[in-house]
Amino acid sequence: MSNPPDTAAAPADPIPECPHCQKPMPLCICDSVTPIENRLSLLILQHPQEQDRALGTARLLAGHFADATVRVGLSWPSLSKALGQPVENAARWAVLYLGSARAADLEAEGEIVALNRKGEVAENQRGILGKLEGVVLLDGTWSQAKALWWRNPWMLKCQRVILNPAHPSRYGRLRKEPRKDGLSTIEAAATILAGLERRPDIAETLNASFERLLIRYREVQAEMPELAPKPAPKGRRDFRRRKRA
Repeated sequence: MSNPPDTAAAPADPIPECPHCQKPMPLCICDSVTPIENRLSLLILQHPQEQDRALGTARLLAGHFADATVRVGLSWPSLSKALGQPVENAARWAVLYLGSARAADLEAEGEIVALNRKGEVAENQRGILGKLEGVVLLDGTWSQAKALWWRNPWMLKCQRVILNPAHPSRYGRLRKEPRKDGLSTIEAAATILAGLERRPDIAETLNASFERLLIRYREVQAEMPELAPKPAPKGRRDFRRRKRA
């Protein structure tokens, strides 16, 4: 007597990944990435447990710039070590601050606001922001970014800045943000680099790239539900991109 046929479903083949943006190939938009010449250096520190391969934007962002570095890890002894090259003065690098203060609460003007060590709006905003040479962004959930902040005390030497975006994140319903000023990494970079370099074209290019990613995601979401971001574990709130310290 013959054995009954095996009706168990075979495991699905893994989805190929782009070697550049590290996204599943159906979500890759690297072929439409427009190169941008940037005056300010960009350093993106990504928590190693950041798992959002579908909607994460760190590597997509870095793909636009010749002078951009993505480092995955928890801690580095200095800004120079994190960047991979000497930095003479960390104070001339901005770090998107994790403090709870919002620009609206501080009655600050402008989309980019420099803070002093007390978390107050610093005097001589134009002078401080005009001397910056680079920007550090932390990529991960609120708890992950908080871990990066506390594990890297050299960030205290950097110039703290917060953002006062004119528009809410383009994520919309795809990702819930706890605050109206919450932005994705690529949107935060668009705001800060375009503002500091006085180049609206940077924001236009980065935001258009982000829009293409979101459109692509919505197109494949129904057919490939396995690409949906995994929900955060219970008890963890996702204060992504604009988190509290």
